[in-house]
Amino acid sequence: MSELTPREKELVAIGAAIGSNCVPCVEYHIPLARKIGMTDIQIVAAIELANKVKQVPARNVYEAALQLVSGGSSPEKNGSCSGVTDTTA
Repeated sequence: MSELTPREKELVAIGAAIGSNCVPCVEYHIPLARKIGMTDIQIVAAIELANKVKQVPARNVYEAALQLVSGGSSPEKNGSCSGVTDTTA
């Protein structure tokens, strides 16, 4: 990872922490970002962008669930993403 600057590493780490809902990671990386000279405005911008990216799959799942309940068709799948298949058949 030597190709990334310390600032870039912290931006990635903050984004990953937000994306993975990791409070200890946020608590670690925000002070570190400040220590290397990032401003709170820059850190907040990173947090807001990470949250926007994170919300896309959440919104897609929400919309798919509502569509299925309202009589929409489900995509052809062989089980869930966890590998669980229909056990009622």
